[in-house]
Amino acid sequence: MTPVVRAIIAMNIAVYFLQIALVGDQDMFRALAWHSGGPPWTIITYSFVHAGFWHLLSNLWLLFVFGPRLEQAVGGARFIAYYLWCAVGGWLAHVIFVSHGTGLLGASAAIFGVLLAYAVRWPDDEVAIFPFMITVKVRWLVAFLAFINLLFGITTASGAGGIAYMAHLGGFVAGMIFIYAAAAPGLDRVRQRVSSVPDEPEEPPRAVPRPPARTRERVSEADDAVARSNASVAQPPARSVPLATRVGRRKTEELDHVLDKISRLGIDSLTAEERMLLVEMSKQLRDR
Repeated sequence: MTPVVRAIIAMNIAVYFLQIALVGDQDMFRALAWHSGGPPWTIITYSFVHAGFWHLLSNLWLLFVFGPRLEQAVGGARFIAYYLWCAVGGWLAHVIFVSHGTGLLGASAAIFGVLLAYAVRWPDDEVAIFPFMITVKVRWLVAFLAFINLLFGITTASGAGGIAYMAHLGGFVAGMIFIYAAAAPGLDRVRQRVSSVPDEPEEPPRAVPRPPARTRERVSEADDAVARSNASVAQPPARSVPLATRVGRRKTEELDHVLDKISRLGIDSLTAEERMLLVEMSKQLRDR
């Protein structure tokens, strides 16, 4: 037993005790049950007045079976808001579809809303149908109750035996509206999502400046040495003296290795000794 379910059951029992012990049924009907021309609070209080003991017992038993788990899932405040919303939905359906204005009492509309919410959350739970003791899934139980109430509501309008079938369906419909409205993204959520995106000031388009051209002054000494060495290899001097005879065969091999390394990995991959070799070879070639 959860707090809100316990409080609702206690209030229904207390009102029924007042019906049979302290005041007459007609007095309770005029004060709390809904009837045409009655006080406005009867839109809610009608759901706490019952026509008899079995009427009271059946409603409270259903609330006891299906209510606590639903209250634990959604919280006490949300549960009582949903319960009263379904009660108002049952009253509205009764007023709209029952033309001759018969009175309305009982918690059935609100209880049917609880059944619907339970079936939406736990559709595959099974319950035993008394006195037959057969088990059925909650989804099929709720679907069967909705069909029966729709059938008798259409054929009898006011309800056979004083049963307000259209009020029961009104509890179903009100529950659907509440559930799907809560599941849909509300305006506050949309505002939060929009406000989380930072506003960027609008600026006029600006021209993208071109990078400054690279000048010869910024070329490093090693780059200059590599350029002169490549030029000397590509265009030998007019005397046509082989490079190996001018700088030595070993130096030539080292220079070739350095130049290959530059072509494969770039000049930044050279060691300090290899850079010094480039500078030295460049000077020798220039002097000759």
